[in-house]
Amino acid sequence: MTTITFIHPDNRNQAVEAEDGASVMLAALTHGIDGIVAECGGNAVCATCHVYVDEAWTAKLDPVSDDEDALLDGTAAERLPNSRLSCQIKVQPAVAGLVVRIPDRQS
Repeated sequence: MTTITFIHPDNRNQAVEAEDGASVMLAALTHGIDGIVAECGGNAVCATCHVYVDEAWTAKLDPVSDDEDALLDGTAAERLPNSRLSCQIKVQPAVAGLVVRIPDRQS
């Protein structure tokens, strides 16, 4: 299990234990994290699982794919340099302690 911390738009922190091999999006849904909509169920076609990765973690994640990059251009909340789709971030021991901020809106 790997700990992921979600920071809500109101600055409330919510840490969860996530199953290694799952996505950050699935961890959010499993633990009822508000603000992660995930309309497409993690198939990288909707951008409703948009998060802002804490800058201490951005270089530790796999690079953004071309498909993810295109979807991030259509997010409801402002796209920032640290924007990612949480369905594309895999939970693994190397990201233990990952911190992501949930945008104020997904659609």
